[in-house]
Amino acid sequence: MTRLSIRGVGVVGGFGCGLEAFDRALVSGVASTMQVTPVPGNESVLRSAFLADTAPLEEFLNKRALRRIDHFSRLALLGSHLALQDAGMLGAIPERVGLVIASGYGALRTTFSFLDSIIEDGDSCASPTHFSNSVHNAAAAHVAIKLNIGGPNLTVSQFEMSVSSALLTAQLWLEEGRVDHVVFGGVDEYSAVLGYCWERFLGSESTEEMAPFDLARQTALVGEGSAFFVLSREETASPYGAIDRVSLGHLSGGLPILPKDPVYILGADGHRQCSAKYPELVPQGASVASYAPLYGSLPVGQAFDLAAAALAMRDGRLCATPGHVAEETDWQIVGTEELGQRDICCLKMDDNGGYGFLTVTKGRG
Repeated sequence: MTRLSIRGVGVVGGFGCGLEAFDRALVSGVASTMQVTPVPGNESVLRSAFLADTAPLEEFLNKRALRRIDHFSRLALLGSHLALQDAGMLGAIPERVGLVIASGYGALRTTFSFLDSIIEDGDSCASPTHFSNSVHNAAAAHVAIKLNIGGPNLTVSQFEMSVSSALLTAQLWLEEGRVDHVVFGGVDEYSAVLGYCWERFLGSESTEEMAPFDLARQTALVGEGSAFFVLSREETASPYGAIDRVSLGHLSGGLPILPKDPVYILGADGHRQCSAKYPELVPQGASVASYAPLYGSLPVGQAFDLAAAALAMRDGRLCATPGHVAEETDWQIVGTEELGQRDICCLKMDDNGGYGFLTVTKGRG
């Protein structure tokens, strides 16, 4: 399969906006959460959440252009603009560019606002603005229009597997020669309904600190944000490295052959049922890290794992796993150390045995 050169990276999340903010969070290991009230009318119940600020988007688009664009699409717009700016392509978008966006939840806030308008005003008076922004591919449409991306455009929603699935499409487009570049990203948002569901089903196990390698405990904290990349066929070296392999599957089909001796960035984000699956794939003694305590639990968290891997390739060093680390584990938990010549494998698993992984290498010498 075609190797995907990572030409640009743009991220926004609870850690802040841009690569510098993300890198500071990785180096310091300090998480930045906000308090939300998940139970309507009960302000005494407060929970921590990783929320993203899209105000920096006004550096790229004026307020009038953003007037009817919802939070979900703003997250996608901000991430894509930052990635293209980092790649030196903002303002000079080539003709043969495709766009692939991955999302697990889609436009949650707008979807439930649209449903509220139906309940309150009936079918004939439901909000057309909320309807048009509630569909999953609305964010991709906004990004394509604002950035003048005229190539193929796709939104992929496969919950935890969304990122790996979408990357397979991007890889296929480049391999077929349909495009020369792909703007690829993952985006998910927090909503009041999601917060209520977390409280309803997980409130009794609430925690204030994520512990990704404490596999027997439920320690997830909800997050939102976007992570975008500019991908190209590998012709010259990129400081961010290249995506060498993307794979999607299920444990019922047998164990996949994972790359030898890489550093594993696990998508273990504090959900006990998902975390319990990782020992089935990751060998004992493997070097592992998890950076979910910096951006929270969200279906497209693997996109942020990929951004962390790209920064590790660029800087030649690994950052320590933040937050609480279990004292007893069959793996070697990565500390702050040199990356050397090792590859990085980003692995995400769901609670049903599904897996998606991708391998990032240093690329051409």
